[in-house]
Amino acid sequence: MEKKEFRSESKRLLDLMINSIYTNKEIFLRELISNASDAIDKMYYKALTDKDIDFKKDDYFIKILINRDNRTITVEDTGIGMTKEELESNLGIIANSGSYAFKKDNELKDGYDIIGQFGVGFYSAFMVAETVTVITKPYGSDEAYQWESSGVDGYTIQSAQKNSIGTRIVLKLKENNEDENYDEYLEEYRIRSLIKKYSDFIRYPIKMDISTSRLKEGTEDEYEEVIEEKTVNSMVPIWRKNKNELTEEDYNKFYSEKHFGFDEPLKYTHLSVDGTLRYDAILYIPKEAPYDFYTKEYEKGLELYSSGVLIMNKCADLLPDYFSFVKGVVDSEDLSLNISREVLQHDRQLKLIAKKIKDKIKDELSLMLKNDRENYEEFFKTFGQQLKYGVYSDFGMNKEELQDLLLFYSSNEKKMISLSEYVEKMAEGQDTIYYASGESIDRIDKLPQVNFVKDKGYDVLYFTDYIDEFAIKMLQNYNEKQFKSILSSDLDLGEETDHTTSEENVEMFDLMKEYLKDKVKEVKGTAKLKDHPVYLASEGELSIEMEKVLNQMPDGANIKADKVLEININHNVFNNLKEAYETDKDKLKLFTNLLYNQALLIEGLPLEDPVEFTNNIWQLL
Repeated sequence: MEKKEFRSESKRLLDLMINSIYTNKEIFLRELISNASDAIDKMYYKALTDKDIDFKKDDYFIKILINRDNRTITVEDTGIGMTKEELESNLGIIANSGSYAFKKDNELKDGYDIIGQFGVGFYSAFMVAETVTVITKPYGSDEAYQWESSGVDGYTIQSAQKNSIGTRIVLKLKENNEDENYDEYLEEYRIRSLIKKYSDFIRYPIKMDISTSRLKEGTEDEYEEVIEEKTVNSMVPIWRKNKNELTEEDYNKFYSEKHFGFDEPLKYTHLSVDGTLRYDAILYIPKEAPYDFYTKEYEKGLELYSSGVLIMNKCADLLPDYFSFVKGVVDSEDLSLNISREVLQHDRQLKLIAKKIKDKIKDELSLMLKNDRENYEEFFKTFGQQLKYGVYSDFGMNKEELQDLLLFYSSNEKKMISLSEYVEKMAEGQDTIYYASGESIDRIDKLPQVNFVKDKGYDVLYFTDYIDEFAIKMLQNYNEKQFKSILSSDLDLGEETDHTTSEENVEMFDLMKEYLKDKVKEVKGTAKLKDHPVYLASEGELSIEMEKVLNQMPDGANIKADKVLEININHNVFNNLKEAYETDKDKLKLFTNLLYNQALLIEGLPLEDPVEFTNNIWQLL
């Protein structure tokens, strides 16, 4: 037996492998199983091209064995095996991939694809093992060989005994230390969970000896432990099955098995794209939002597989933020992965897949809005806020993508409608989409301006989400129809305030503004309030509702909207104001403060001085 050293560059790479390249020790099993699958793929390909090879379907499998007493894990395959020269080149030189060379030299048939490309995955075993032993017998040879290494010190190769073709890899686990518990990899449930997590869809059976309890023969209440060999992986992923063979129950079961949610999905879609970039995907729209969905802790992303092997639990790059509620899986054999298979090497392919997925999600939502209104409204109630955020974020870059998916409550229809539906029913000659913001539909419905606008024959959209006005400001218009808040001071519906009356009383309004100091920008008369005596309107881009939202934020900085106190010139209060202005300025000041505080209450703003407000009422009484 001859002791050999790794090449100097391989020593450095092996040290990187153990300490830097892989971020998660548990993936060693994924890498070894993927290599075993590659070896069986090569044998399968040989069988396809050589009629003398008599291999049956049951001859292809991977076996995992755990020996707690010896602290070993064994991964064995029925693949093509390795010659002594291949052991030298594939395991003696790190990053020299036999799989890559095979893939390069052979045109694979029947949809088979070799997983390994870099020749480094095998060495991830040294993250958990102090010694790695490889016993292999190649196809077409009577000789078997054993390769063994304890890391950077080198390796040995010698003749060995092995009856069947294939490769057996034995890992002698490291001892536990303060930082790592290697014993966990000697637990059957832990190994099974890693297989299900990373390698569930390897196309060959992964077999394990599973301990189960069964009733002892001849007894009624005595049980005995029995060891049974079982296949622990699913092999064929649902996304690679023919859609015609699958039922809604199959998709719902997969949703549940992958723990995408505790509910049933509201909608699912199955994609199989075969072009310059091939991929399969199953996407779900949940019925309920996760408990942390609208928090910073929520992580978006789809499960990403490469040829059936899990690469990332949550690939955030596959979903835009505004579709972050979507769950599902994507599998592609065309992805370019980095050396550890944990990170994508190039993002061009991923961007192409992400764009297709984004378009598909939008199409599915549009179809649901058109053909399944009840379910869409249920979806929008849960996730509509996220779509509105998508309109507002990134400086409105996605607003045209999302505008037709938005719904708002209609004052005329008494239900949720889209912007398109609003425009379709606009009054003749109307060129503006009117809206009002408030805490709830009921509160907005009672605002003084709402009834006035409705009496003019216009529909009003009710904005009750904190993000609504911000999104609409970013949207600016829809189908060339401008948005206009009916709570704005410059709203003009042709009612024509009695300008003569306003001009005659401009000095009174100026004095009232002086009483209120910087609390309001202007006091003026209006005829838009019907039976209400007063209201606070806003001027400029920042509305009063936007002020409320911004000031609830940690860095709100006490932002103030420009407020206008509007006095109803058709109300008896206006006559009382004029009389007080002529005869009793103190009474006018009292009226002004009372009207301002009443306007605050109507708008849902806090009174600045509740005691003064109460005293003013007592004084008036």
